[in-house]
Amino acid sequence: MAEQHVGQIRKVAIIGAGLMGHGLAQIFAGKGKEVILMDLNEDLLKKGLAGIRSNLSLMAEHGIGKAQEIDGVLSRVRTTTDLGEAAREAQFVVEAVSENLDLKQKIFRDLDALCQPDAVLATNTSVISITEIASKAKGKARIVGTHFWNPPYLIPLVEVIRGNETSNRTMDLTLDLMKAIGKHPVRVNKDVPGFVGNRLQHALWREAISIVERGIADAATVDECIRFGFGLRLPILGPLENADMVGTDLTLAIHSYILQHLESSPAPSPMLKRKVEQGELGFKSGRGFQEWPPEKAQESRKRLLEYLLDVNKRF
Repeated sequence: MAEQHVGQIRKVAIIGAGLMGHGLAQIFAGKGKEVILMDLNEDLLKKGLAGIRSNLSLMAEHGIGKAQEIDGVLSRVRTTTDLGEAAREAQFVVEAVSENLDLKQKIFRDLDALCQPDAVLATNTSVISITEIASKAKGKARIVGTHFWNPPYLIPLVEVIRGNETSNRTMDLTLDLMKAIGKHPVRVNKDVPGFVGNRLQHALWREAISIVERGIADAATVDECIRFGFGLRLPILGPLENADMVGTDLTLAIHSYILQHLESSPAPSPMLKRKVEQGELGFKSGRGFQEWPPEKAQESRKRLLEYLLDVNKRF
């Protein structure tokens, strides 16, 4: 890959205009980049632009940004249904399509052929191997993982994941760019399923589901134990800092007793499988681990959004 400084990256392509894609376009355009948002679906492109406007308006209402800047941000986003057009001048590309390995492999094979030789190609996959996604492309050294979290315009973290053949230059440039657009990037050195964040999140979910399945406590109680207990510490005190704070000797003593009693199944919970089979799909069906009438589900979404907006005022 030719030498390229992060300050020279002015043109960004986002492939996929869905839930994550238009949020990514918003982030880059908000930091002055020229963005081309590509999707095969014209309706999704229109909805994506409307979503950016709505997001920016809501943020302005909460004191994050200014309403008069919204049109300026949107003026830096153009749309296309042509992958070649999106790729032609892009210096940095983020793929944000559905979690389908075959589709992602095809996109990266095509992007590798269409993009400038010094362009970085990133995938926003949350769990799929970066190495597998890059396997059909020739320029594997320039392919990297950039796992943004939903909603991407409000959650700071971006996991920057090295594939087996990702170059140091690609990693460094991507980390620098994420910092330049106001995100909090972390370096993931090995391409493992789930990377870091989702491995931690789903380890907790596995134990939470097991507690309900074994009749130890109901779902609401499990959530309350986290929300009103150790969860309050997590934004400030991560688990390993906490372990150091209480002492590695105490951590060892606790683990020597408790780990044998924790859920260790490598398979999904039978209770979870049963719920899916019975159509108990959570918010979308009105029932999952708890009952979710529309007004309660909407209140949960609103509570999360307002919390994230409030957190973002501090950045």
